[in-house]
Amino acid sequence: MTRRISLLLGLTLAFVMPALAQLAQKNNDPILFSVQGVPVHVSEFSYIYSKTNGKNADFSKKSLEEYLDLYVKFKLKVQKAKEMRLDTIAALKEELGGYRRQLADSYLIDKSVTERLVKEAYDRAQQDVEISHILISVKPDAAPQDTLQAYERAMAAKKRIESGTAFETVAKEVSDDKSAEKNGGRIGFVSAPFPNGLYALETASYALGIGKVSKPLRSSSGYHLIIVHSRRPARGEVEAAHILVRKSQENPAQAKVRIDSIYQLIQGGASFDDLARTLSEDRQSAANNGYVGFFGINRYERSFEDAAFGIAKDGDISKPFETTVGWHIMKRISHKPIQPFNIEKSRLEQRITKDPRFEEAKQTFVQRLKEENNFRENLQVLEKYVVTLPDTFLTFKWKTPDERSPEVLFSYGKTNKGTLGDFTDFLGRASRQRIRDNRDSNPAAVARKLYQEFVNEQVLKFEETQLESRYPEFKSLMREYEEGILLFEATKLEVWDKASQDTTGLAKFFETVRGKYRWNERAVTSIYRISGQYRDKVPAIREYAKMHNADEVKAQFNTPTEAIINVEEAYIEKDKNTELRGVTWRAGELSPYDDKETGDPNAVKNKTIKFYKIESIVPPGDKTLKEARGYIVADYQDQLERQWVEELRKAYKVEISQKVLESLIGKKP
Repeated sequence: MTRRISLLLGLTLAFVMPALAQLAQKNNDPILFSVQGVPVHVSEFSYIYSKTNGKNADFSKKSLEEYLDLYVKFKLKVQKAKEMRLDTIAALKEELGGYRRQLADSYLIDKSVTERLVKEAYDRAQQDVEISHILISVKPDAAPQDTLQAYERAMAAKKRIESGTAFETVAKEVSDDKSAEKNGGRIGFVSAPFPNGLYALETASYALGIGKVSKPLRSSSGYHLIIVHSRRPARGEVEAAHILVRKSQENPAQAKVRIDSIYQLIQGGASFDDLARTLSEDRQSAANNGYVGFFGINRYERSFEDAAFGIAKDGDISKPFETTVGWHIMKRISHKPIQPFNIEKSRLEQRITKDPRFEEAKQTFVQRLKEENNFRENLQVLEKYVVTLPDTFLTFKWKTPDERSPEVLFSYGKTNKGTLGDFTDFLGRASRQRIRDNRDSNPAAVARKLYQEFVNEQVLKFEETQLESRYPEFKSLMREYEEGILLFEATKLEVWDKASQDTTGLAKFFETVRGKYRWNERAVTSIYRISGQYRDKVPAIREYAKMHNADEVKAQFNTPTEAIINVEEAYIEKDKNTELRGVTWRAGELSPYDDKETGDPNAVKNKTIKFYKIESIVPPGDKTLKEARGYIVADYQDQLERQWVEELRKAYKVEISQKVLESLIGKKP
């Protein structure tokens, strides 16, 4: 399928019509042409013409006519594919179903919500925000009383802070984040998007006023209080190298003396790279001239980060600065600020779609679908059932009931409903969800949770069946996918396979183009290869080869136990091989060989030494079918396709409205 997708992109991507705003009412969307009575409207043609030609879509008469001819050919081939009943082949129907599922999966997500989340994250990422936090731990599935107790602890801490007690003091006393004992809850500067599950903290960090304390914010770890200390323009990333002199417990001042002396050498013109390589005590980076790569905020110690981002220009060097490890000198290599939205968008989408906030967006979408489809529930049926579930429900031992209950759990749309039997079938399929992370839960609670997943699944499935009728653009996309698949198969059968498998036809075609593909003047060469361990013999071998053929050379130097020389014959076109560049083009000439010492005995030993000898010169001549087969097959494919299109033009009636075509000239949308 991968090959088909890539070819479809090449053959039909221009013809994939997202439609969207392009789909006009039929009375305002005249027919440009038809193939065997199947119409193609102006909206379709205008869009694909613009899409294919891009900036060159000037809607000139010549350009429109050229593209119209291409699109008519495309539609002719699709018509032929349908006549061949390729659209009934099970494998192709399954493939189209796969395309539909992929398209529906992305299409069903509320794009406006997803776009909002990505844009929100990008806007927030323009600033770094400095925060502190207090954590009151509580498990995600904690009992209500435990959750309430944690919430009340968080509220009590908030009141203390608002009454004047320092946030740092309260954090050290009550925070369940162990690092608070040392840092008073201070996290430092962070930037959006926050790690998974901390969306509420992110939102508060960018919404709170400086010095204000948030309300208790829930995450999977518990309740958080945060305070915002400051905000600044986002630092982005810096690429840097450094020199490190570590501090010793015995004589910590000595490190400062050494780093100052290194700094003086740099100031005097010494190479930073050389000094980093020879004097830096960071073994990991020293071998690479002190290079530490790109890094952003909150990756390294604050003083290290501040020094790196404090360097004004690429290539500038910092003054010596201290960290807990020792003393450093930093060189800025480059700085990468936050990139434009169109560049950052895909990266942010990947992170957002893996974040719980995306699931929240999906739930918003599902809720809207429920409202639009008059979703109604009978939760009494659900409760009556879930309280009867045994403890084995949370194990693989549980089996679905033998009889499927027809009792209705919910209904939606005009006639759709979800029964208790449907739900129990779902529970049987969801064995992993029933068992995973549910050891401390009771069967009824797990079943209620899975019921929500079941409802969401059913609502989305229903919406998927409505895509063609509700969204004209989706219907158009699916039609274009189908036509692309059919085009691929029809072309494969009528052109590609014939060209590669019809040996008789290919041979006949070759006779019509004989002489088109020719060899330039060629040299018949002997390529001598000698192992590096015998490099001292190479001059003698080369000298002997001047007056003797390859067999004589091998007989002279090889022994029954040592194959010192290997020789192979090759044809080389003139000016097509760099090894013979500069060699006089005549029989008997030899190329030079590489005799450079590397200083590495192993490299010398393992390296194969090679030189060429021109044995004879072959004049220019025609290539045989075998020698030019790839080119001939491509030409034969072109001829078969031209013949095929002409046959299709005779077989199917094509009607083009010249009046409609002329109305498009010069009218860019």
